[in-house]
Amino acid sequence: MASVIGYLEIRLSIPQARSLKEKRGVMKRVIERLKNKFNVSVSEVDNQDKWQLGTIGVVTVGTSRQVVDATLEKVVLFIEEIEPGAILDYYKELL
Repeated sequence: MASVIGYLEIRLSIPQARSLKEKRGVMKRVIERLKNKFNVSVSEVDNQDKWQLGTIGVVTVGTSRQVVDATLEKVVLFIEEIEPGAILDYYKELL
């Protein structure tokens, strides 16, 4: 049985952040909630030095392309629920 790896990169706008400390608080909250809810690997992967912009990388592994794709789509929808309007764009790839 072959494994499927799903990668999702999400660029977030954090307009309420007035410092790196505030931005990191938002990013940490989003990352922890994603890890707990979806059992995926999540990390801030870019824009660490920008106050109002963040990029999160999400990876998951499964045996079905449909399940992996559905999980990544649910991650996008969940972020929209907890941080409305925060997603600027995202890139998804299944390997």
